[in-house]
Amino acid sequence: MKKIGLIGAMDSEIAHYLSEMESTQTETVYGINFHHGYLWNTPVVVCKSGVGKVNAAVCTQTLIDRFQVNQIIFTGVAGALHPDLDVGDIVISTECQYHDIDASSVGFPKGTIPFQETSIFPADRQLVELAVEAGKKMDGIKVLTGKILSGDQFISSVETGKALYEQMNGACVEMEGAAVAHVAFLAGIPYVVIRSMSDRADHSAHVNFYEFEKMAAERSCLIVRHMLNRLSGK
Repeated sequence: MKKIGLIGAMDSEIAHYLSEMESTQTETVYGINFHHGYLWNTPVVVCKSGVGKVNAAVCTQTLIDRFQVNQIIFTGVAGALHPDLDVGDIVISTECQYHDIDASSVGFPKGTIPFQETSIFPADRQLVELAVEAGKKMDGIKVLTGKILSGDQFISSVETGKALYEQMNGACVEMEGAAVAHVAFLAGIPYVVIRSMSDRADHSAHVNFYEFEKMAAERSCLIVRHMLNRLSGK
């Protein structure tokens, strides 16, 4: 049976997983607690990466090298960029890209990592399909697939959010997903990022984020439960 790595950036994003886990053991590597055991009868390693791209990359690489996970699912909250999205809706990554890399002064389009094979990291098709299937079982919630943008910034500007949507075709924006995707791509590990919208990446983002954070985490957990059950053949 495949071992799944489950990552969240904050305590609230992994709390539901930890409360449901069985036969749990915890190891601390690079200051990150990795909880391995079984979640709904599926072998998993659950961890809180911390906020930001470097933290997410270190966490992902450790899951692959030390704990030898076969697939990676990252869940959490994000700011909506696509105009059809409301707070509480869900975005499933088809691909991820950094929005804060800018080498345009030397001829590279914004978001492009110079001299690298690709700067857009595709998600695993099967994991995307399972996540969409699970999301559509939830009443009153819009589920959108699309590009997730990541950068070491909390976006709370209407102008910036509009530019990220129009110029980079981002469905939502957050601070870790592309780093997870980047490492997974280089290692050949299937991944998907699942984000619940906590805000609209505008001037009210700092207020909505804390208000909807818990609800968003609960919805992500329901999706992951369905996915693990399907992956284990239930």
